[in-house]
This record gives sequence, C-alpha cells and structure tokens, in this order.
Amino acid sequence: MIRALYTAASGMNAQQANMDNVAHNLANVNTTGFKKSRVEFEDLMYQETRAAGSSASSSTEAPVGLEVGLGTRAVATSRNFSSGNLRQTSGPLDMAIEGEGFFQIALPNGTTAYSRAGTFHRDAQGLLVTNEGYALEPNITVPPNATSISISKDGIVSAQIPGQTASQNLGTIELASFANAAGLRPMGGNLFTATSASGDPETGAPGSDARGTLAQGFVEDSNVSVVEEMVNMIIGQRAYEANSRVIKAADEMLQQVNNLVR
Repeated sequence: MIRALYTAASGMNAQQANMDNVAHNLANVNTTGFKKSRVEFEDLMYQETRAAGSSASSSTEAPVGLEVGLGTRAVATSRNFSSGNLRQTSGPLDMAIEGEGFFQIALPNGTTAYSRAGTFHRDAQGLLVTNEGYALEPNITVPPNATSISISKDGIVSAQIPGQTASQNLGTIELASFANAAGLRPMGGNLFTATSASGDPETGAPGSDARGTLAQGFVEDSNVSVVEEMVNMIIGQRAYEANSRVIKAADEMLQQVNNLVR
C-alpha cells in the first residue's frame, strides 16, 4: 500500500507536467510561428518477484512473470513543426514560409538562432530586424528612399527607388533546414538554437532542396488547435484525479490496518 502511494504520486507529477504543457500551448495560440508541443512519458522500473521463464516445478517453467511497476515520469517534450495557417497582413516586410525551413536570426553574442516567425521591420540603418531588433541573416538593407519592397517566392528582395526604372536588387533571403528539427532547443522569443540532436543547419534559397517558399504580406499563425488542447486538458485532469483517488484508497487501506490493533 505504501508503494501504491508513491506510484500514484508519480502519476500526479507526470500529469502536472502534462497540464503545464497544455497551458503553454494555449497561452501561445496567437503567437506568430509558434509550434505546439506534447509531453512524452515512460514507465519506471519494475519490482520483479518472479521472472518469466523461471522454473515453476522440476518439469515446467512460468509462462509469464510477476512484477509490479513503480509508476511513470515525463521524459521528453516533443515539438510538432507542422505548418500553421497563413494569415494575410499586407505588411511589405511580413513573410511566411510555405513548407519547411527557418529564418536565420543573428544574436548579439554572435551566434545564429532560427525562427518561423516572419514579422520583420526596418531599423535606423535600414536592416531587416525582428521585433527584438535582431538582424535577419543574410543581412538585407533597405535604402531609406525606397518606395516599395518586393520579396519573391525564392527569397529575392528588391526595392523601387525614385528615379530608377528598374528595381534594385537588395539581396536574397536564405532559409535553414535541419535533419531533426524536433531536436532544436527553444529559447523563447520565437527563436530556436541548433543542438547536436538537431544536426547542423543546411542553408539555401527558398524553394531549393525541399525548403519552403516565401509568401510576402503573410505571417504563419500558431499550429495550436484549441479544441485539441481542451481535450488534452480534460484527459490530463481526469488522469490526475484518478491518481489522487488511488492515494485516497491506499490511505483508507492503511487506516484499516491501523484499526486492527485497537
């Protein structure tokens, strides 16, 4: 009975992690480029009383074993990188990736982060930057007198300059792809960093080597489904409740044992 208390407690802790994850997904339902995640669990070790295949008699062996599991634990947070819906903003510097790939963002410490959020702005020098002021890589500088900006599906950025008949080419946006995008480490601010699990980034123009293309004037919404998360919340709540009832039942059984000596 004491074992049941700890086993049920491990289930409550696991479901608490599950509810925390559901809350995080729902909190970011309107976050541009956000990717939902789910908690993965595994069972804990087993206390084995009899092993399968052990001798049951001089001429027979046990077809099944006898063991009692000791609970569960959360072991991973798996992120779903499926595309979210595209929402039109008509912003000339807003971009959405139709397909796989990440924007490359230069961080102040000299490293590169990766993002699906394509909301960009011009800073005082004309560089395309994120909401936090981090520059897009490769750097794209927009002339201050540019009257319009055009971004093609394959990432070519051009601007219309007064007095020039032809558009001025400002550079090409490159996207990064990973062998295992689920291995990227989230760092907040719609940014991810590469890890040994994700593999090294492979960069190239949009539309090349299975990378997605760009859609100017659009942003990618979160891929969180409110209905799905509400269902997950109900399941997690009921699982938490069931484990709490196991603790209550084990407590009542211990109380009965204590009453035997009265």
